[in-house]
Amino acid sequence: MWSKHLILLKVILNTALATANPEPVDATTLAEFIEKETPIAWKGILNNIGAEGALAHGAYPGIVVASPSKSDPDYFYTWTRDAGLTIPAITAHLTDDGDDTSTIERVLQQFVTSQATQQTVSNPSGALADGTGLGEPKFHVNITEFTEAWGRPQRDGPPLRASALIAYGNRLLAHGKTALARSNIWPIVRNDLAYVAQYWNETTFDLWEEVRGSSFFTTAVQHKALVEGQAFAAAVGETCAGCAVIAPQILCHLQQYWDGTAAVISNIPTSGRSGLDANSILAAVHTFDPEASCNDDGDGGGGTFQPCSPRALSNHKHVVDSFRSLYKVNEGRGAGTAAAVGRYAEDIYQGGHPWYLTTLAAAEQLYDALYQWDRQGVIDVTAVSAPFFADLLRDLVPGSYPRGSDEYAAIRDAVRRYADGFVSVVQEYTPADGGLAEQFDRNTGKPVSAVDLTWSFAAFLTATARRSGAVPASWGASAAAPAPATCSATSVPGQYATPVVGSWRVHDELR
Repeated sequence: MWSKHLILLKVILNTALATANPEPVDATTLAEFIEKETPIAWKGILNNIGAEGALAHGAYPGIVVASPSKSDPDYFYTWTRDAGLTIPAITAHLTDDGDDTSTIERVLQQFVTSQATQQTVSNPSGALADGTGLGEPKFHVNITEFTEAWGRPQRDGPPLRASALIAYGNRLLAHGKTALARSNIWPIVRNDLAYVAQYWNETTFDLWEEVRGSSFFTTAVQHKALVEGQAFAAAVGETCAGCAVIAPQILCHLQQYWDGTAAVISNIPTSGRSGLDANSILAAVHTFDPEASCNDDGDGGGGTFQPCSPRALSNHKHVVDSFRSLYKVNEGRGAGTAAAVGRYAEDIYQGGHPWYLTTLAAAEQLYDALYQWDRQGVIDVTAVSAPFFADLLRDLVPGSYPRGSDEYAAIRDAVRRYADGFVSVVQEYTPADGGLAEQFDRNTGKPVSAVDLTWSFAAFLTATARRSGAVPASWGASAAAPAPATCSATSVPGQYATPVVGSWRVHDELR
């Protein structure tokens, strides 16, 4: 059947395949923007990290401040989630001979030390003794508890922090510093993994801190943390009691967010919303494994909603489409054309505008997919993903298109152009000084809400890194145990201990 489709598509391509977005982004202008914005984003992150950051006065060393904004809104706090999503962008800058290697190492080591302290702070969510305190979403920048009313607990913080620390720990392992990874990184990671294994199936506030229930984003990052946590534990000579038992159950639960046809229902219950939410695109981005397959089920990372998977691509279309008629800045941006992306269509927070980081995530998922297709050497267009591709190449039919074929090249070029379009939207609404706020006005495009949002800067760096072909190391999705046929709500009681970070200077004989 596929060979018939290949012949048909080749005929269509030879007569000029119809595209929905015929005008490409000005690659030169976009490249110039990225070159200019990259050092601004990098400095923007460092400015927001204590204690040396220019805009982080009073912050504990290594603490990631969400934004220097102290009113309307007040974001001068540290969120475990935001820090967990920012630190990997910093770790990615580490090289063996870079001019700023020592600076980055110092920031990362201070972050590790700060998290050892933060884990021990009793708070409204609980304490370390039974792990409940690890679900507290935010703290004052001097690492004291925040006691006012808030959406708590938020169970994405511990797995995101574990993944961020594991990424740095794996770098230490790669340089022969096993003892350092075991003594300074593992005790913190162990607590977070224990929390995930024990509390993964309890209700949580979503990453937007607004609704309580089950969150697709949270479930996805929990699965990733346990899979890579098991491998990291083994690498440092330790064990993760709940990782192997619970990870397959979380993967099973992850499938339950799929609506059965076209999109992810990001929060269950939906709390009166459609269920379409950019948290699903962020999940695909932050659980991206460059070595995973594009399958929606089976082995090789299937079922993890990888960026290139049919379900993730279909979901991308439906989430992005939900914003096209919502914002004035999206006028003229029809299907197949990049658009400004918000959190979810019903959003009213700070006026309910598009966000820089969600628009960048829409680009990043597609850059991730391009990498995965190139690595695997084939693009499969299925009945599920066909509507996504049809927006870009109207005459495309389902089939399997190998690298080197005209069809593969046409699809790849169209997706690349589409991805670039989202970065171009960000470019259009980035002020001259390069500052990236939380949002930009839905009517005028003017930056609004919190200024210099750390997460916005990190999102820019990771999206453009993927554009250049730089990807993170595999987290083991392809080797992860498959989901069982029937899901279980089982959990593993955690054991928690006060982490202590020792000296970062380790002699060769201790490695």
